[in-house]
Amino acid sequence: MIRFRLLAYILAAVALPACSEAAIRNPDHDSKVAGSTATNTTLTETATSTPVTTWPNPATSSPATISDETAITTTTSPWELQISPEAFVEVSSTIERFVAENKLNGAGLIVVDQNEGVVYHNHWGEFSVDRISLIASTSKIISAGVLVSLHDQELLDLDAPIGEVIDYAGRLENITAAQLLSGSSGIPGLQSDDPLYVCMFLPNTSLQACAAQGLAIAAADPRTIKPDTEFRYGGIQLQIAGAVAEAASGKKWADLIQQIYVQPCTTTSLGFTNPWVPLQAISGTYPNWDGDIALLPTTDNPHIGGGGYITTGDYGKILAMHLNGGRCDEQVVLSQWGVDLMQQNRSGNIYDSPIGYGMGWWTQTNNRYGESSVGKNPPVLRLTDPGLYGSVAWLQPDDGFGAYLVVESTGSIGQRLANILYPLVESAVTATK
Repeated sequence: MIRFRLLAYILAAVALPACSEAAIRNPDHDSKVAGSTATNTTLTETATSTPVTTWPNPATSSPATISDETAITTTTSPWELQISPEAFVEVSSTIERFVAENKLNGAGLIVVDQNEGVVYHNHWGEFSVDRISLIASTSKIISAGVLVSLHDQELLDLDAPIGEVIDYAGRLENITAAQLLSGSSGIPGLQSDDPLYVCMFLPNTSLQACAAQGLAIAAADPRTIKPDTEFRYGGIQLQIAGAVAEAASGKKWADLIQQIYVQPCTTTSLGFTNPWVPLQAISGTYPNWDGDIALLPTTDNPHIGGGGYITTGDYGKILAMHLNGGRCDEQVVLSQWGVDLMQQNRSGNIYDSPIGYGMGWWTQTNNRYGESSVGKNPPVLRLTDPGLYGSVAWLQPDDGFGAYLVVESTGSIGQRLANILYPLVESAVTATK
């Protein structure tokens, strides 16, 4: 978890001229991205643009009005309606009680079924169908899906060396995108009080510059080890993965999110930012932000592993896509192969890690609900993607449903509520069939 001490490193880095685009590039390698002329032009323009260094203070700024172009409109779609059937009465009362006992500002939960679509969608306290929340690490399956989609489109080979896509990887050029996404690259993962990879928290740089800096530092970092030997969660690996996605596609991360998710799935609330400094969001507790996207920084360095924001309904659409072979209605987002790949226990299968992790999903979590003394009931496979602020996404593919829970608090609070809800939601879904 990110600690207060790291805030000092980040604020110092923002103030230093060395954090400008030119200064943080790897001096030993050309900073341009290998690829087409169009790709290099786009990314070079990013690298030479003036960094954004001032942001509104969410604690003191007046609420800004979102323009008509970006406003989320309410429709009669089930994704934007409250749906609470009788089978979910215990789920509803449990969340209502938990919110009150823990003095939370609210909560939201959506449950989607592979065949029935939305089977439950409810909110408590300040939350509603149009509330946008920061989801921290619950962004990871969304980010991993971007690179898997590029693989499906034959724009990126997940198992090929990243040095074939970017020419600043140096001696780490043989790392693959699959290793980066699965925490298996050998590069140090996210750690508290680690100032070396601070660029991932800075909105006034770019993915390309941050990736170049991260790779240069990792090459000299004694903690860097051989790929596919040890699981290391998140961190600079995902900024590098995002930069590889930009280079392979010739598009900025924001444009990839629009193309891969927003347009085919109408997830109009979905976006990525780098909230840590502007929203003073370093402590691990949800920042003082009420969902006004006008207060988020414009950045070319979105936090790939934890910078997503979205409504419950739109996250539900993404889970439904994973349950339905990678399709949003008739629009293909991922291939079935890609969906399956993300859910595989790559860390366990490739190098026998005791920690099960795929691409964005914590995998191979077996849960036995109501198991008899002789163990006749089969285990239930649940994939999870929890976040720092209390959001938790989960899928039970064999049971054909998924759910997304959001609170604006801490990871421990959200995980505690999720642990209570897992068997209740499963029972409720079963009762509706």
